[in-house]
Amino acid sequence: MKDLLIAILIELKKLKRSIIVWIIFIGFALIPIMGGLMMYLIKNPDLIPATSVLKIKVSMLSTPVDWNSYLGIFILQGAGIAGIIAFGFVISYLFGREYVDKTYRDLLSLPVSRVTILNAKFIIYILWCLLLVIWDLGLGFIVGTILKLPGWNITSILEIIKTYFITSFLVISLGFIISFFALWSRGYLAPLGFLIAVLFMANLAPYLGFAHYFPWSIPMLYGGMAGEELRKSLNVLSYICIGITLLVGYLLTVGWWKYSDQS
Repeated sequence: MKDLLIAILIELKKLKRSIIVWIIFIGFALIPIMGGLMMYLIKNPDLIPATSVLKIKVSMLSTPVDWNSYLGIFILQGAGIAGIIAFGFVISYLFGREYVDKTYRDLLSLPVSRVTILNAKFIIYILWCLLLVIWDLGLGFIVGTILKLPGWNITSILEIIKTYFITSFLVISLGFIISFFALWSRGYLAPLGFLIAVLFMANLAPYLGFAHYFPWSIPMLYGGMAGEELRKSLNVLSYICIGITLLVGYLLTVGWWKYSDQS
């Protein structure tokens, strides 16, 4: 336990000096900000130039301007896609930076087991992502308050918040396998390429009929991005797929770090 705490403190000290932390927080903040902007434009369509493509898109939206729409569409559903990208960047950075910065040999020289080092990184990953989730939700409430959105209903708001955190937890679970690609490729390119591939498949899967068994589509379905009917298609096996992806990702990462790499 003491070794794990030491490894966590080392990771935190490295993050303290990194500008990437602030870049990811700022990037993730675009979800509530852009969502608030869309709410404002839907409410005030006259502010959009008549020749703008956005004018046509806004005119086609029948989204009511209230708390349920803002949190349910722009915050909750945005977490499904933006979360996969942001959390993927987080874990790619945590596991790939040692090779990019040429510090992995220094890391291995620490009087701490290799598995403990990886566990510390996974813990930092989870904590970082949870902070992003809370940050985005809090910022969403600030933006909604500034816009003076109507329709505040504590029961429906709490239900959306619960769904938001569950969706975020599912997305966080999917990041574990990305750590393997970061170690395997000794950098950022392979995990980011993997992210692009799974995002493409996640958007294609609903059309092919296997979205409820494709791990990266499941958070989107749970968040309601594909409609209520597809959300109801989720079952126990869907969540088992998420669990298997998490477990396989963890075991591959530990196995590669211990046996295939740095031997």
